[in-house]
Amino acid sequence: MKSVSGEVGHFEIKLLQQPRYVDPSKCIACGLCAEKCPTKVDNEYDAGLGKRKSIHVKYAQAVPLKYVIDPVHCTFLTKGKCRVCEKLCPAKAINFEDQERELTIEAGAIILAPGCEVFRPEVYDIYGYQKSPDIVTSLEFERILSASGPFGGHLLRPSDKREPKKIAWIQCVGSRDVHEGAKAYCSAVCCTYAIKEAIVAKEHAKGGLDTAIFFIDMRTYGKDFERYYNRAKEEAGVRFIKSRITHILPVRETGELSIRYTDESGRRVEEGFDLVVLSVGFGVAEGAVDLARRLDIQLDPYGFASTGSFEPVQTSRPGVLVCGAFQGPKDIPSSVIESSASAAVAASLLAETRWSKTKTKERPEEIDVRGEPPRIGVFVCRCGTNIAGVLDVPAIAEYARRLLGVVHVEENLFSCSQDTQEKMRQVIREQRLNRIVVAACSPLTHEALFQETVANAGINKYLFEMANIRNQCSWVHSGDKEAGTEKAKDLVRMAVAKVALFDPMADPLIKINQTALVIGGGLSGMSAAKNLAAQGYHTYLIEKGDALGGQARNLYQTWRGEDVQKNLRGLIEEIESHEKIEVYLNSELKQVDGFVGNFRSTIQTGGKEIVLEHGVAVIATGASELKPDQYLYGRDPRVVTGLELDRRLIDQDASLKRLRSAVFLQCVGSRIKERPYCSKVCCTHSILNGLKLKEVNPEIDVFVVYRDMRTYALREDLYREARSKGIVFIRYDAEKEVVVTEDQGDLRVLFNSDVLNRQVEIRPDLLVLATAIVPPKENPVARLFKVPVNQDGFFVEAHVKLRPIDFATDGVFVCGLAHSPKPIDESVAHGLGAAARAVTLLSQKEMFGNAITAQINPETCVGCQGCLEVCPYEAIQYLEDKRICEINEVICKGCGACAATCPSASAQLKRFTSRQIYAQIEKALAA
Repeated sequence: MKSVSGEVGHFEIKLLQQPRYVDPSKCIACGLCAEKCPTKVDNEYDAGLGKRKSIHVKYAQAVPLKYVIDPVHCTFLTKGKCRVCEKLCPAKAINFEDQERELTIEAGAIILAPGCEVFRPEVYDIYGYQKSPDIVTSLEFERILSASGPFGGHLLRPSDKREPKKIAWIQCVGSRDVHEGAKAYCSAVCCTYAIKEAIVAKEHAKGGLDTAIFFIDMRTYGKDFERYYNRAKEEAGVRFIKSRITHILPVRETGELSIRYTDESGRRVEEGFDLVVLSVGFGVAEGAVDLARRLDIQLDPYGFASTGSFEPVQTSRPGVLVCGAFQGPKDIPSSVIESSASAAVAASLLAETRWSKTKTKERPEEIDVRGEPPRIGVFVCRCGTNIAGVLDVPAIAEYARRLLGVVHVEENLFSCSQDTQEKMRQVIREQRLNRIVVAACSPLTHEALFQETVANAGINKYLFEMANIRNQCSWVHSGDKEAGTEKAKDLVRMAVAKVALFDPMADPLIKINQTALVIGGGLSGMSAAKNLAAQGYHTYLIEKGDALGGQARNLYQTWRGEDVQKNLRGLIEEIESHEKIEVYLNSELKQVDGFVGNFRSTIQTGGKEIVLEHGVAVIATGASELKPDQYLYGRDPRVVTGLELDRRLIDQDASLKRLRSAVFLQCVGSRIKERPYCSKVCCTHSILNGLKLKEVNPEIDVFVVYRDMRTYALREDLYREARSKGIVFIRYDAEKEVVVTEDQGDLRVLFNSDVLNRQVEIRPDLLVLATAIVPPKENPVARLFKVPVNQDGFFVEAHVKLRPIDFATDGVFVCGLAHSPKPIDESVAHGLGAAARAVTLLSQKEMFGNAITAQINPETCVGCQGCLEVCPYEAIQYLEDKRICEINEVICKGCGACAATCPSASAQLKRFTSRQIYAQIEKALAA
């Protein structure tokens, strides 16, 4: 990016596009260029593990893999000779004559997502990273475990290619370190990924593998992360050793790497390992600071984009938004949520121009082939050497020619390339094909592409079938060409038998009610409602309490020090005055009918029932602070919860100035057998309040009694500040009971410190319990919308990483504390993200559903209701008057559970009917 001028709604962006050399639209990812490239260069991800070439693979959008040329190391680009890849490329995708060009883009909003870079331990090499090939970074270890890595997925030690027996992980390498060259903040993800690597390494190991993770604080604060931590300890046998490691000593005689540490009993230990993994942290990506300067946005002292808790994706320049690791260290789910949040804010800024630049793609009229005999075309892909390097492709093609119904067969070098796609369209028309089989790779990645090709040829896209002869034949039978080829013939024969029985299908058209329902009037729900309204969609906001605000009404300040009550009042005023938001207080959801685009929700409010019609729903029902029945809570006024102390700070309680000492007791009700999850916010919240008490009365003694201090990401600065201002942190032994009693009028807190190796007694004037965030015990909303909750009571998203806002039930989304414990900035981002996901549906007046659904034959259904019991989406209803079951095809996801259960075979899954499956089986047996 050269420059940006203008303002929100009218930006002019000048870009300098570097030469591509490889045209991604032509590249067919055959790998021939990389295979023949004579240039070898060090790869920072494979350092010590092997070499990579100047041509390497990367992920792209249309086709999963593309190749790029590294201009820094390419022999031709640096020395003016070679061009081997250009000569060999079968798709003519490489062109060294490509020139640098300047582009000008007009945009209404800008979203920054430059990502991050990992810490390079050679810069601050206290561990001997450069001296031993058996000291690797966490990313290099990922490459060791990868099937495409230097050892083909085998767990081997780089120095001698032997399987290690003992592996150590050292945490916080380059993070939580104030020395020059390192980063003072926590990188947020390292603890969990180290646990994952240790578990996966044990699964890869052929023999027994001893794994040890050396840590300062184990920060498994995310949703279900604590369970993963417990599983690693209790089931996988991963050792966790609380000790900061300062150096690693190679032992020449044995080849081991010696680590000296002090265990939790105070005993000094020296232990040898075969491999040491450095858990490296995150930093701002190279060039991101310069990008920020060109955009004139503010950065924090570490180079991350500055944002606020109530506008977590808005930079200092209006219209310029940020998401992902450039905003601060974060994991994949948080990055995905923030990306949706950025999209939501951008969409609200550009709402008036929606659809103004949209073009409608025209398709050829579909040919009606019903009643015609099958004319099947089979296209066998060589996939470069991926398939043809193992299988006898000509033999497979010749075999396909002899199959019943097949009238055309041809081989393609790369079936997914653009030129082959166009050729396939022409062949389909010329040969009057009405059923298509492509024998190639995985339908998971390429089925949609080939369906598009078939549709563009005028054939119904559901008259298509794939035979996965790459993953299921050439890859898994690479050592047996004959067996792999015979299996490929079987798969082609089965696909031909199945596709011959296909009928044209149409995706159902669903009309969308462009109104939203938000359930829950806390910060996350209000953020969603405000954004939906700003994008122009009428929104119902229902709240069971008598006021908006949720748990935020009891919070004093954010971790950045922002006034929560001031910001909350402003947001509530905006919500209540917005013409597109209808607020219902003291309201309860009683009934939900309908499906995506057409919901009817009945609420009880003001002594009457009202039906609200809406196209989508956002669940933001929140959670609450646990009120414990231990530690004298409720019996002694000096024992309060964290939120109760916040309320006293909000009310400017003068008695706080008279306190001489205060104890914050962490993990009350969290990380225990009944609630094996971390409540995420408690450590930061206690430190904030401890600092505030110090501000009110500098002479007060403040103690934080904790298990692991989880001030993740940039919150680490607060932890450091608290220690510098005299707040005392004492780690207690969670295996031994913490006792709180009253003794001669004093509060008496008694616990065991595993660091001090002794029992500690403190007599504070105030005991603050950092209690768990808990979901409601009864959750009627989950039942009414047919969405799941986990064993802790929080809602379960469709995919923990890739779809952290959606449910499997279309048109229903989740955000805020209803999803899992989180602080204000993450709750607001989650609410914005939910609005963005909801608008993907609301912005359409109608949408296409899924044609591959189940259907029940009413003439043979006996009404046993077995299908009703197994349907995970509650898409089946029993008709009392007819005594049969019926499927709502809009709700049905096509899982096939009903078809597998039905004793009368009345339930059938389209494209997977009994007749089609038996045809495949019979053809397979015919071999």
